[in-house]
Amino acid sequence: MDIKPLTAGLSVSAQINAAEIKAIKDAGFRAIICNRPDGEGADQPTFNEIATAAKKAGLEAAYLPIVSGKVTDDDAKAFDKSLTELPGPVLAYCRTGTRSATLWSLAQANQRNLADILAATKAAGYDMAGVVRRIVNGGKTPTDTGDASYEVVIVGAGAGGIAAAASLKARKPGLEIAIIDPADIHYYQPGWTMVGGGVFGAEETARTMASLIPKGVHWIKSAVAAFEPKNNAVILDGCRVVKYTRLIVCPGIKLDWNKIEGLVETLGQNGVTSNYRYDLAPYTWKLVEGLKEGRAIFTQPPMPIKCAGAPQKAMYLSGDAWSRRGVLKDIDIQFNNAGGVLFGVKEYVPALMDYVKKYEAHLNFFHNLVAVDGPAKKAWFDVAKPDTPVERIEMDFDMMHVCPQQTAPDFIRVSPLADAAGWVDVDQSTLRHKTYDNIWSLGDVMNAPNAKTMAAARIQAPVVVENIVADMAGRSAVAQYNGYGSCPLTVERGKIVLAEFGYGGKLLPSFPKAIIDGTKPSRAAWFLKEKLLPPIYWKGMLKGREWMAKPEKVTVK
Repeated sequence: MDIKPLTAGLSVSAQINAAEIKAIKDAGFRAIICNRPDGEGADQPTFNEIATAAKKAGLEAAYLPIVSGKVTDDDAKAFDKSLTELPGPVLAYCRTGTRSATLWSLAQANQRNLADILAATKAAGYDMAGVVRRIVNGGKTPTDTGDASYEVVIVGAGAGGIAAAASLKARKPGLEIAIIDPADIHYYQPGWTMVGGGVFGAEETARTMASLIPKGVHWIKSAVAAFEPKNNAVILDGCRVVKYTRLIVCPGIKLDWNKIEGLVETLGQNGVTSNYRYDLAPYTWKLVEGLKEGRAIFTQPPMPIKCAGAPQKAMYLSGDAWSRRGVLKDIDIQFNNAGGVLFGVKEYVPALMDYVKKYEAHLNFFHNLVAVDGPAKKAWFDVAKPDTPVERIEMDFDMMHVCPQQTAPDFIRVSPLADAAGWVDVDQSTLRHKTYDNIWSLGDVMNAPNAKTMAAARIQAPVVVENIVADMAGRSAVAQYNGYGSCPLTVERGKIVLAEFGYGGKLLPSFPKAIIDGTKPSRAAWFLKEKLLPPIYWKGMLKGREWMAKPEKVTVK
């Protein structure tokens, strides 16, 4: 007997027999639902046998037989009614448990979001791909698929999605392209560090989405609910279906603020802020300007995160501001990093350490933020040093800059496109999906082992586009991605350590050392970040102009 929990109140299993009823009772169950019709198998006990044994054990039993592969909308309603009426927890069973899991999924369609339903069933070992459209449709069988069809569909209108759309249009102007994204506003997120440092105004980092979607590209303003790659279909909220010949997946990354107890309730007040949100970055600068003494904590969660240098950039710019105002000596800077190193590419660490010393910052490795009490100005960290038990410590603060834990978006994690960790599973060179050869991915959502930065997406977009164009012509991949990513580390106002590297930490500088030596702080790199990169983003990358982003050709050996 293999019992698999879906919720605290419901578990499912394959066929049970009367001899197992006692064990079911001892496991805490109070009721049983049979979803298998009598006589389906020669060795199958009848429902009456199960019900008789259940009654003797003090369990209630209900019979809701479902023919395999024929779960109706009314069946799902009846199952939900049984769960409401029976005492819990309940064990539902059929031949394998699939029908029971399907009934629950459809019954929960109006009570839980799709991602939660798919995550629960996937964890129990059941694939609900066949009923995704019905779940999205409120548990009811769709009567009108409303298909729209495009040659290329792009999921996500962030940096990577718009750049890919613009680059495709530049190469093939007549191509029918649709880009799917529910957002009204598009953000230049690399600018938020500068907002938090008092350099940019927040409004400089935002544009309307409508003004950025390339001309001739269809904008479908909706959220994606699920993928059906075997049917070349994307399912939208509301159960609309968009078909594609080729698909690009780039919806970005999920900032999981709720992973830290108490954080959501205190963000933007009580001295708790984050440059990872448009509305909070100005509050960071307000706190920096107002702090004259006390403790300032800067946190970094476990990898992966977007722009791995951003948590320490906030620390450096804050330390620089306090140094310029002459209050640094009265401020205790603590950098609490869940990882074990300051930066993952060793060549940049010496320059960064000079600034750690300049700002008298304390580096606390293996410290992961787990809870915050904003009004009390207290934070708790789990300290997980190698080969030692995890210890929870408490720290007071006057200001705290938080970097949240990050995961792939829910609808990606539970989809057929995801690897075991939840990221879109691609070949790290061609960025083509490993299973579905008409799907590509770029940006923060895919699982290539590169830094998740805007600069990486700038290089990835033309790689994906050139390989799609080659595929349309019946050719193999022609472009390859070398893992390039860039992290302009703002170590003080006016100077940046320009980290540029690829797979394996290989240094990939864009400029000769005489112009910018990325391993040392430079004013030239600051000028690049402050003055050049924003227009390169708005007027270059998002317009399909691939300045300094020429794809590397595939090497034929």
